[in-house]
Order: sequence, then structure tokens, then C-alpha cells
Amino acid sequence: MNKLGNCNLPTHPFHIRFPGFPGYIQFMVLLFSLYLSSLILTSCNPRKKIMKVPIREAGPDYLIKKLDEHELLFEWFTAKFSADYENEGQKNSFSGQIRIRRDSLIWLSFSPVFGIELFRMAITQDSVKFINRMNHTYFIGDYDYVNNFLHSNIDFDILQSFLIGNDLSFYENSSFKASVDNGGYKLSTAARRKLKKFVRNSQEKLRILIQNLWIDPLTFKITKANVKEIQKPNMKLEANYSDFEEVEHQLFPKRISFDISANNDIRVSVSFSKISVEGRQIFTFKIPPGYRQIK
Repeated sequence: MNKLGNCNLPTHPFHIRFPGFPGYIQFMVLLFSLYLSSLILTSCNPRKKIMKVPIREAGPDYLIKKLDEHELLFEWFTAKFSADYENEGQKNSFSGQIRIRRDSLIWLSFSPVFGIELFRMAITQDSVKFINRMNHTYFIGDYDYVNNFLHSNIDFDILQSFLIGNDLSFYENSSFKASVDNGGYKLSTAARRKLKKFVRNSQEKLRILIQNLWIDPLTFKITKANVKEIQKPNMKLEANYSDFEEVEHQLFPKRISFDISANNDIRVSVSFSKISVEGRQIFTFKIPPGYRQIK
């Protein structure tokens, strides 16, 4: 039996026969079958046609505006997390807590065993610091450490945006193209640069991003994002967002999977709980006496 919802047409509409019925009734049945077929053909993809209207009329500006309207708004963010990490066949699981002060500081505490903190990290716009309680060491430096570890070239804005599922805040929006892709919207660009007022060094000035964003057509939340640089096309960071939950009347993805492709592939799957975007957070980072600094 054919299902109209799946756009399946009668196999042989001209061969429909109802023995015992007069010829004119059979003819009317034939016309009705042809009418149904025409309806199915014209309605197989009405959603795609409807979705194309705003981007045909307003272009990528429509989607950029919708992203801004539906982004996660916060000054302070905190959540518990559990994560699975895989690198070159080696797998590890850990849990911890993340705190963010928007555009200022990302604070992470890792507690792999029995809730005992073994690692703490604080990331700002231009610095990376961490304490390793296992071997009593600490590090204070710049993004070279993170990028060498991840085999990538990220900055604070990229890191913050990928962690919370928002679009980049400090990069221009003028070079995007909009399309409909696999039932959702897609924004893509091959030349996204950092806004001049936020450029801090020559490396950031030279960074040109190739970026794609997939956007849910109902919630206008990002469901998938990837980014790489023109100068380093073999290095790519990708995130997939799912299991959205309402947090203080806003939607936030409780599950995020990160894929980092470079010299070797790294995959991190993160699940969030106890998410909050209200209340001032404390970002304690105190190096214990006797800890050795590493370079």
C-alpha cells in the first residue's frame, strides 16, 4: 500500500480497474488518482520551499539575525560534566565542573577519581594556566600549549563558542552564504576574519577561517559546527550538539561531541548536568607551595 506521507505514487494509475462498475465511474476514479498524484508531486518538499523563502529574500543576514536572537545569553555560566576522551585508540573517562565568565575566563576542574580534583585550568583571552595535582606541577603560558596539545590553532572566542553552542562573537559576518541542507539551515564561509578591534597579535590577524554552521529551523540553535583555517586545512575542529534542555528559559545542549582532526584524531564526548546561567561564580586558582613550574 502506498503512503502519501512518503510521497509514493500509485505504480500504474492508468491500469486501475474496478470490475462491475460502469466505465464512467472507472474514468472518474482514474481522474481522482491522477489528481492525488499531482498533489503528492507538488507537496513532496513543501518545507524546503518554505525554508528557502527568507534566505532568498534576506540572504544570510536572516540566519545571522536568528542566531543572535536565540544564542545563549549569560554573564556567568556553570555546569557539572562527564566526558569520554579518545586519542589514538586510548580511551579515558573523567568528570568535573566548568565555570565561565563571558568573554573573560573559562575555569575547569577535572576530578577523574571519587570526586577528588586532580587537574585545574584557567583560560583567559591571552593566557592558559593549569595545576596538575598528580605530579605537583603548574603551568602559566599562552595558547601555544593548548594548540600544541590539540594540534589546532584556536583562540578564546572559538573555545568559548564551541563549549556553549553559540556562534563566534569576535569574527566578521560579511562573507557567509546561506542554504538549506538536510532539513535544516546552513551557513558557510571560506573567509571569516577576526574583527580588527579584537585582534591582539599578528597570528590572529593572519587567521582566516573556513566555517560551517548547521542550524535547527525551529529553534535556531546550532546543531553542528566546524571550523578550520585556510593556512592549516588539515586541522579541523567540529562539534555536534544534541539533547537540548531549557535553562532559565533558554535552550542549551546537554550533549556535545567534539572531533579534532590534525596529525591524529581526538574525540571528546561531553554530557552536562546542573547547568546554570545565573549567579556570580568564584574562579579560584591558587598554586600550592612546593609545586614545580613546567615550560
